[in-house]
Amino acid sequence: MKKEIISLIILFCFNCAALADEIIDSENHSFRIETVVDGLEHPWSVEFLPDGRILLSERPGRLRLLDKGELLLVTGLPTIRATGQGGLLDIAVDPDFADNQTIYFSYTGADKTGLGTEVARAKLSGNKLSEVKTIFKALPKSKGGHHFGSRLLITEQGQLFITLGDRGDKQRAQDVNDHAGSLIRINKDGSIPKDNPFVNKSGAKPEIYTYGNRNMQGIAMQPETTAVWTIEHGPQGGDELNLMKPGVNYGWPVITYGVEYVIGTKIGEGTQKEGMAQPVHYWVPSIGVSSLLFYDADKFPEWKGNAFVSSLVFGQLARLEMKNNKVVKEERLINGSYGRIREVQQGLDGFLYFITDASKGKLLRIIPTSL
Repeated sequence: MKKEIISLIILFCFNCAALADEIIDSENHSFRIETVVDGLEHPWSVEFLPDGRILLSERPGRLRLLDKGELLLVTGLPTIRATGQGGLLDIAVDPDFADNQTIYFSYTGADKTGLGTEVARAKLSGNKLSEVKTIFKALPKSKGGHHFGSRLLITEQGQLFITLGDRGDKQRAQDVNDHAGSLIRINKDGSIPKDNPFVNKSGAKPEIYTYGNRNMQGIAMQPETTAVWTIEHGPQGGDELNLMKPGVNYGWPVITYGVEYVIGTKIGEGTQKEGMAQPVHYWVPSIGVSSLLFYDADKFPEWKGNAFVSSLVFGQLARLEMKNNKVVKEERLINGSYGRIREVQQGLDGFLYFITDASKGKLLRIIPTSL
């Protein structure tokens, strides 16, 4: 009886979205924010299945399925080491999910040497995973609970990008024989694309696509160009938006617009150096960038083509107007009303959704007041 009551409450929240009704006026659209479901424990990722069901990861190591208003626990996950910033992290749905029922997810795995980001693929049937297979392990593993990345992006060509962090050890990001601090590109089956920049290069990990990255927690493909973009956490200041190009060194920790935490001293050699890429856009002070989305639906026509970046530090949603691979305007939305925003996503209905990173986190939906 108790379970049935809880299910009815969740169904009411999903259908009527009555838990929040704040109206916000932005430059181009007036919108309201509605709660879809609450009671999530540090949610990290939200993904939409073609049939309308919603997948939600919780960092402590749980995968949830919102199905017709009922929040189900998905079983069959591998062993996950939830410690520090690690745990169950991102989810990606195979573009052919309707035919193959395949999803991908990143998580913190462990062995005798320490912890590291791993990525697995599995089939989802109802609320059960089967045929779970690990297709990537970031190596070498190490101690500590910081900077695991880790966002996933599947391209139209069937390749899988994986963002990683430097694991709290700056210099690892400059070592191409170390996965830490790099963008990874593999095929969906775990094999390595033949045109990866470090394939057949001695002393380099062939999965690496870019390096010199501090802790990337957002990745998205720009619809009109198919270019791949990432956002990454800076230290104190210096969060970055980067256009990713194969084999490029993005500079961390040799160059950065940030400084050391607390003491504020200089890191590396400055903000620029020959042979190292500059960010397209950066934030000082840091806003705690946590995800990246290019909006391409019609519910917010004036926002079509804009990039959205979620913020942990200030609980903001930054809207970026882009032109010729440059940010020409930035508008800050929401501004802390809901706490730390872990991810922003575009739903199948064309609305924007976001999740809040808290012990009692929420999935919320942004709807124009014109509807």
